[in-house]
Amino acid sequence: MNKLKTKGNNPGHDEEKNTTVNRRLFLRSAGLATSMGTIILSACNDDDPDPMIPGTGDTVDLGSGDIGVLNYAYALEQLEAAFYTQVIATPYAGMTDAEKTILTDIRDHEIIHRDFFKTALGSKAIKGLTPNFSTIDFTKRDAVLGAAKLFEDTGVAAYNGAGRLIKDTGYLLLAGKIVSVEARHAAVIRDLINPKSADFAGDDVVNADGFDKAVPPADILAAVKAYVKDSVTGANVGK
Repeated sequence: MNKLKTKGNNPGHDEEKNTTVNRRLFLRSAGLATSMGTIILSACNDDDPDPMIPGTGDTVDLGSGDIGVLNYAYALEQLEAAFYTQVIATPYAGMTDAEKTILTDIRDHEIIHRDFFKTALGSKAIKGLTPNFSTIDFTKRDAVLGAAKLFEDTGVAAYNGAGRLIKDTGYLLLAGKIVSVEARHAAVIRDLINPKSADFAGDDVVNADGFDKAVPPADILAAVKAYVKDSVTGANVGK
């Protein structure tokens, strides 16, 4: 396993060390900011009409209204938390200490997000979903980082696309805090794949006007369908 040197006068090693420290700082700061969102959500009232309660049949129904949007986010965070938990439990061949630190920080953020939504939703939360990562070779760096890139880019596009469906401004503020964290994840994963390039904000996700993609729930659920064993419907999300 490659290890970063912390001593010596080699500029290259110093630069790598500083880069790693900076990445860790922005990831940990992002997690703290997201945790503060708990205060916002707890302050939101529950005076809205009772949303459709998620179904208990073979198909998992995310529900309607803002609760449907929150369950939608909860479903995606479940997927990401499960993925990074597996990544750290079975590190790919050649994973460096720096990479493990970054991926562990991301895992911890996703677990915070997942548990936050579960607690906030209470009895209106959907069940725990069963992931299907059978197509991902967790022993290979390219496969793991490629999947991470897909999940993070999809997560950012999902939050952006769901923002317009949120009616409660408290929930909207919360979503904005979390999507900013997901965007940081997406950027650092892209940098791990292609270091020191402009791909951290590539034109495949950021358009010429400087805006990131915003994808509706139906398209996102179709994109991640292969990675979840449960059948999930978001037909009423935001309605």
